[in-house]
Amino acid sequence: MHLRGVVLPDDEVRDLWVHDGLVTDEPVLGAETLCDTGWIVPGLVDAHCHVGIRYGGGHEDRDGAIAQAETERDAGALLLRDAGSPIDTRFIDDHDELPRIIRAGRHIARPKRYIRELGIELDDERDLPDIVAEQARFGDGWVKIVGDWIDRSVGDLRPLWSDAILKDAIEAAHANGARVTAHVFGADALPGLINAGIDCLEHGTGLTDDTIAMMVEHGTALVPTLINIDTFPDIADGAGKFPTYAAHMRDLHRRVRGTVANAYDAGVPIYAGTDAGGSIRHGRIADEITALTAAGLSPHDALGGASWNARTWLGRPSITPGAPADFVVYREDPRINPAMLTAPQWVVLRGRVVESGPVTGHR
Repeated sequence: MHLRGVVLPDDEVRDLWVHDGLVTDEPVLGAETLCDTGWIVPGLVDAHCHVGIRYGGGHEDRDGAIAQAETERDAGALLLRDAGSPIDTRFIDDHDELPRIIRAGRHIARPKRYIRELGIELDDERDLPDIVAEQARFGDGWVKIVGDWIDRSVGDLRPLWSDAILKDAIEAAHANGARVTAHVFGADALPGLINAGIDCLEHGTGLTDDTIAMMVEHGTALVPTLINIDTFPDIADGAGKFPTYAAHMRDLHRRVRGTVANAYDAGVPIYAGTDAGGSIRHGRIADEITALTAAGLSPHDALGGASWNARTWLGRPSITPGAPADFVVYREDPRINPAMLTAPQWVVLRGRVVESGPVTGHR
């Protein structure tokens, strides 16, 4: 296969060649030219999704999980960081036509402090370091803990873990070669998580100037999942028994764009994740890129957070000789015309064309 176009992130017009599913700079005799113009972007990354959680809730079966991965692929998301799944999706690795998944194992939470049946629930927080170490060995270099959730006894968001236990748990993950990320909505859990050495925060809607400065100091990344945060008003509407919590969720939603803008301006690394699975349909990475731009990221950095920058962060190559030929081709520059993000001309996975034309998230 042969392609010619503007290759991002360097904005260089280049010829690309594909042989045996890999990128090469050397011309390939007899290669078919796929395109001779366009913008060639390293395969997109959904850095927070859940392959294996059915839309609307519950566990997916194998066919359903495959359909979710196909939907992501057709949208150009060719690398997925699964931020917690109730099922083991390693069977997807046997399918060369599906995206690669970097798994964080199962969510780790406390009883009645997360979505029922999705995570591992610990009666005693002192078990957290051992369970984190276990999930580190099971996952693909990541562990996911639930940092805060509604505590019905007080009617608002509260942290799940003590600071000392968090430090021990994160050290246990690092000792087993894994990074740790945490679901966190509110503000109270943030200092303990960041000071304990957490590698990433999911959502991060409760960030303040002080905790943003702490993230910069510690090198903590942020995946804001903005299209999921748009569900907060509906969550609040369904929380009539907990008016303090409902008001809190509405306030977090109201100021989230400013929160992300402040983190971006301070230099926090920001990556694109949709939180697909459960309340968000798969295949919506274009919507998250657009939301990040609306929150203040430059179009280049918003796309990079869902492509080349995210790939580097996750330890995966972009468009370099010897790398898997995973890329998306657009007719126009998607940074200038974001409508292109939902209408890739070509999606190429491991050197094979897998989809063309407009795509919409469904499963």
